[in-house]
Amino acid sequence: MTIKILAAPLETLGRIAAKMQMKKTTHIGIDLQFEWEDIKAFVRQPDGSLFSWCERFQCYRHLIYEIVNKKNSVVTLKFDGKEIQWEAGESLLQRLELEGIVKQVFPLHDEIKRKKLLRSWALNWWDFTAQPIDEIYAYFGSKIAVYFAFLGMYTRWMIFPATFGLILQLIDFGSLKLLVFPAFFISIVLWAVLFFQFWKRKNSALSARWHLNFSVSTSEGYKLSGREWNSLQPPLELVKNSGIDKTKEKEALQRYEWFGYLKRFRNDVIIILSIICLQLPFELAYAHLYEVLKSDMVKFGLTVVYLLVIQYFTKIGGKISIRLIKHENNENTEYQADSLVYKVFGLYFMQSYIGVFYHALLHRNFMTLRQVLIQRLILYEVLENLVENSLPYLKYSYKKYRAVRNKKKREKGLIGKIQFATRVEKEYLKPTYSASISEELEDGLFDDFLELALQFGMIMMFACAFPLAFAFSALNNIAEMRTDALKLLAMLRRPVPRAAATIGAWLNIFQFLILMSICTNSALLVWLYDQEGKWKLEPGLAAILVMEHVLLLIKFGFSRFVPEEPAWVRAKRMKNATQAQDMCSKQLLRTISGREKAFGGYIRRKKPVGTNKTQ
Repeated sequence: MTIKILAAPLETLGRIAAKMQMKKTTHIGIDLQFEWEDIKAFVRQPDGSLFSWCERFQCYRHLIYEIVNKKNSVVTLKFDGKEIQWEAGESLLQRLELEGIVKQVFPLHDEIKRKKLLRSWALNWWDFTAQPIDEIYAYFGSKIAVYFAFLGMYTRWMIFPATFGLILQLIDFGSLKLLVFPAFFISIVLWAVLFFQFWKRKNSALSARWHLNFSVSTSEGYKLSGREWNSLQPPLELVKNSGIDKTKEKEALQRYEWFGYLKRFRNDVIIILSIICLQLPFELAYAHLYEVLKSDMVKFGLTVVYLLVIQYFTKIGGKISIRLIKHENNENTEYQADSLVYKVFGLYFMQSYIGVFYHALLHRNFMTLRQVLIQRLILYEVLENLVENSLPYLKYSYKKYRAVRNKKKREKGLIGKIQFATRVEKEYLKPTYSASISEELEDGLFDDFLELALQFGMIMMFACAFPLAFAFSALNNIAEMRTDALKLLAMLRRPVPRAAATIGAWLNIFQFLILMSICTNSALLVWLYDQEGKWKLEPGLAAILVMEHVLLLIKFGFSRFVPEEPAWVRAKRMKNATQAQDMCSKQLLRTISGREKAFGGYIRRKKPVGTNKTQ
């Protein structure tokens, strides 16, 4: 049985949004509960529609799941000769899902918009990094649009280090390399710091253009709501019971807060100890065997075994992380997803970099280090893209083959080519856009961001050993934009929209990798300068150590020189906040004045002693 919703009138969506108590941005920048009668007070989307795709999807789900049994007794339903007991107050769709009559509810592709995006985005290779971000936002929602905006800006900015690295690779500077490589190192660190500062500005501008949620304040402490607020919010029952006993209320909230921090700390310790005690010895053993083995065939076989085993380790680590996160006091699924990102990235960080650290730190073998980097960057990314884009097609072909075979068995004697009755059946056979670790907390963007983060760490932390890596990564990212777009539009179901104003935990991971790159490249330059291993504090080595500390200061100081908000966004926010305060102040004064006037007609003052007049 298939359920398909093509559209709903605007008034129907508006009534549902009001019933859901959905909050939307008004023209003065405040998020207020939506009311259909006050529709003119709320801002519209860039394409002119009142609701975003994410908001419409929420309304659609509420519309189909709110059909409940309003009688006080059980209703018996019949379907295909089977009786179904519909309990009082139960959702009809949930009952049909439990009975297996309705298999899944998912959004369908809009064929007109999908084909338009295919022409202007996925198949448009001539513009390289140009993307219709507003159209992507309108079709997929804010989280996917923010990812592609980040990927496009990241690829455009990579042209500078790619060109610099290509020059270093093609030209032999001889003895000048002791000056050229430090200059390259300084330039890429400054490039990375500036990129992420300007990305924050672009992210802020996109959020303002798409009217994503803001918390209104006239102070400089303004942050995007849903990201910078404390994740350890007290539960609803504690808030409801507040005010009964101030001392007990304070103790309960403090207990809840610190238990939340302790649970998170406990889970982090479990993950860190698991990485150190289980994964680190395995990674070091593989790196050592790869170094001492002479036969290339044996190395290849060892790498195959390593990749199979490490995939199993990573899946186990992901499942353990999900179980631990369920016992944390996270405010919503986005905070849970961020916590999961941190924990699982720790596993992938150890898996991806420990072997490279081994070759760089212990053996100081630059030739082997470059071979490992080429293997990880070029071969891994090429194979990853092939698997990432071919696997959904293979899954769809296999599901389609099974569906056709089952249909032939049910309808014996059917001759000719089997055709599906509706487009819904075809969409149902397509794979979902889900993450490799947890579909319930993360969608497929986890794998896409993970690939970018691992790439960024590889090219930044070992930039002085293999400058050409930036050029390979730039070419890979140009292809990645189009293949990811093609995958979303043609190979997968339309993803369920998720609201997100930023890239979340991944921004902190990228910042961490910049700090790591300052340390690792300083070490590489020291070994390049001190090839004999005498470790004397000569002027060259001292200059490298001073340069490391200066770059660390620059990393933390650039946030003061490059504002995270464009001037027009900040001015608009301040204007909205001022208007909101003025309106609230006037309304409050009217309320106070109205009450005084109303009470003045009924309240009489006490008689003064010795008088008979009423005042």
